[in-house]
Amino acid sequence: MATRTLETERIHPQPSQRRDRSLALEIDSLTKSYGDTTVVDGLTFTVQPGRVTGFLGPNGSGKSTTMKMLLGLASADKGQATIGGIPYRNLPDPARTLGVVLEPNAFHPGRSGRNHLRIQAEATGIPASQVDEVLRLVDLSPEAANRRVGTYSLGMKQRLSLALALLGDPPVLVLDEPGNGLDPRGIRTLRDNLATRAANGDTVFVSSHLLSEVELLADDLVVINEGRLVAAGSISELRNPTALVRTTAPEELAIALERIGGKVKRQDAGTLVVEGLSTEVIGEHAYREGVVLHELSLHEGSLEEMFMAWTGDAASANPSISGKKEVVS
Repeated sequence: MATRTLETERIHPQPSQRRDRSLALEIDSLTKSYGDTTVVDGLTFTVQPGRVTGFLGPNGSGKSTTMKMLLGLASADKGQATIGGIPYRNLPDPARTLGVVLEPNAFHPGRSGRNHLRIQAEATGIPASQVDEVLRLVDLSPEAANRRVGTYSLGMKQRLSLALALLGDPPVLVLDEPGNGLDPRGIRTLRDNLATRAANGDTVFVSSHLLSEVELLADDLVVINEGRLVAAGSISELRNPTALVRTTAPEELAIALERIGGKVKRQDAGTLVVEGLSTEVIGEHAYREGVVLHELSLHEGSLEEMFMAWTGDAASANPSISGKKEVVS
């Protein structure tokens, strides 16, 4: 079996069809209310090309509404959302610019998966040969592709939705819960496809409740709660690792570490949790102070732990970003 590479997994358009693949998504002061309820409140962030950006938030936080405004499916009360500086409705060739997964059930149940793709290809001027290519990329077998969509499981509909999004080889993907219903093989296929697109310079924006999968998939995160931004940046920057220190002289060591800028919390009688200092620096200062250490270990919070901290209290999770534009780079 031939080994696939990132390059061979790309759909190659004809030279005349090649387009700028460096299109950022700009969300600028976006606000949307339904009646007296504000569902998106002054939201501002940028999703950069060449990255997979995870879009997270609790149910009802405004993620789907934000995506709909980006795609021109809902109007903003204030602010704007653009793709490469252009609102979706003004894109000259939207099918070849942006691929979307929003509703996995938005297919005619009596039509085959393959025919759905053929009709879309014909309507948008995409070569029919791309149909077989995207079916291969999403691992939807020829037998399954020829079946009526009404017989599909949720996971198969998700594969078809992703195939439809990839059909025009767009430089931007906006995917709402694309992993819903997928089995482990489907999740792996999705992850590989999105990583390949980002590695080739595309912009990939994915909302999901599967935090463990986002942790494996995403380079960057945008997190909202109650319609407001509570965190944005690369996962590595947002992790804020802490050191766990067990010692017989916790008070003495805590004072020494706070003196050099460490943030120290007393966990129990002999245990400190330290932020802002490396384990090397902590160990060196413990040695200088003559403090015996029984444990010195680095702890990086899981995405689940970070998510709960960010969304447990939107006002206090990161108050410094209020009204400030965050760029995910």
